[in-house]
This record gives sequence, C-alpha cells and structure tokens, in this order.
Amino acid sequence: MKKQKMGFWRHALFLGPASLAFALAVVVPFVISVIYSFTDWNGVANDIKFIGLDNFVRIFSGKSNFLGSFWFTLKISVVNVILINVLGTLLAVALTSAIRAKGLFRVAFYLPNTIGGLILGFVWQFIFVTGFPAIGQLLQSGFFNQQWLGTESTAFIGLVIVSVWQNVGYVMVIMTAALMGVPSDLIESARIDGASAVCTFFKVKLPLCMPYITVCLFWTISNAFKMFELNYSLTKGGPYGSTNSMALYIYNDAFANNKYGLATAESLVFFVIIMLITGIQMYFTGKKEREYQ
Repeated sequence: MKKQKMGFWRHALFLGPASLAFALAVVVPFVISVIYSFTDWNGVANDIKFIGLDNFVRIFSGKSNFLGSFWFTLKISVVNVILINVLGTLLAVALTSAIRAKGLFRVAFYLPNTIGGLILGFVWQFIFVTGFPAIGQLLQSGFFNQQWLGTESTAFIGLVIVSVWQNVGYVMVIMTAALMGVPSDLIESARIDGASAVCTFFKVKLPLCMPYITVCLFWTISNAFKMFELNYSLTKGGPYGSTNSMALYIYNDAFANNKYGLATAESLVFFVIIMLITGIQMYFTGKKEREYQ
C-alpha cells in the first residue's frame, strides 16, 4: 500500500505540471467554448443570453452560409490532398534515383514549407495580380492574362497552386525517408524475378511505405481542412464568398460580425468534421498497414 502511494506521488510529481498546463491551455478553453456555443454572446458585452440549440439549428438549416464554406473546403481539400501526395511521392522517387544535386533539389522543394502562410499569400497575390499579367503581355499569352483572383474558378485554381507549391515539399521529405528505408535486398530480388521498375514500386516499395503514407495523408487532410492563412491573405474569401474556407468563415463570424456564440458553435462542428474524416482515414490506412505486415 505504501509503495502504491509512493508511486502515485511520483507520477503526480512528473505528470502533474504537464497535465495542469494541458488542462489550462486545452481542456478549460474547450469546455468554455462548448458553453458559449449555446449562447448569443457577441464577444464583447457582459450580458450573455442562453439560447439552447439555436446556433446549431441555424448552421444546419442553411440560415448561415457555413455549409457553403464546408463544401468549398471539402472540394479544395480533396484536390489538395491528391495533388500534394501524388506530386510529393513522385518528387521523392525522382530524388532517390541517380541524379545529380539531389540535396539542392530537396532544399529547393522544401523551402516553401518554411514560409508562413500569410507572407506566402501576399507574395502570390502580387504574382497573380502583377506578375502573371506582365508575363502574359510579354509572351502574348491569354493564359497569364486571366483575372486569377477575380473569378470563382480561377481563384480556386490559384489557391490550389499556392497550397500545393507550399506543402508538396513536406510530403517529399517524408516519402524520401520512406523510400530510402526500403531494404535493397527486396528490390534486388524483385529485379531478379523480372519485375519492372513500375511493378517494383507498386508491389514492393509502396506497401512498405504505408506507415509513412498514413502520416502524409493525416497531415495533408488536417492541414487542408484548416486552411486559413492563404484564404485570408490571397482572396479574403472572395470573389463573392466563393473561396470562403470553414476556418475563415468562423473567424469572420467571431471577429468581424461579432457573432461569437455562433462562431463557437461552428468551430465545434468544424472540430467534429475534422475528427471524423481523419479518424476514417486513420482506420483505413491502418487497416492497409496491417495487411502489408
């Protein structure tokens, strides 16, 4: 009994400060947000009126445009996740082959990932508004002379271009490490059996990289759904709200429209959506990992 008490206090001594910090930084704000989601608080006034489930009814009945921002976020997330993972894997394959200056290329492709989203958005806004038209005039090309941030379709494409350019280097680094970790004797055995390079990649290398693919998918999905900085600095949700991501929509409701209670309800729905999607992804990729073991 005495040893159990000593063990408890020993654990409390080491885990207590970290647990307290986690509770103050995560658990308490989350509980407060849940409480605020049932109110019509504007984020400023001292009077807080309890309105029950009205905020959630407003979200799912279409009285707010939150569901519209969800469909945009879902669409751009699917495109980003596919392009970032496919291009990142292709770059990793290329940079693990026998080419010169591989280190230089790895640094060049990873460098955009180190730049903050706001700065990146403002830089690419200048490129789309000023740089591309100048190139279009020089080359007499209608492709560059488009209003890249002025229409719904081109603004969507612009966001995809910047997002992929920023994040593809991260997947490249992860998949490079994965491919370099594949045992060379398995690759040699596949070659002896007459397997082509493409067959070896899909039948030998890729299955062994499944744990790394799980990490890449989890990171790209959560990162795509939480897109905020690029939207805010590049399009501000325009034109006409066509590129309003869920995170940006919640931000505007809370800090621009002073609908803090509604924004906290939207953030809870946002949290549940991300948790469900990443949970489903982790289940299926984990199942694939077990199949290949």
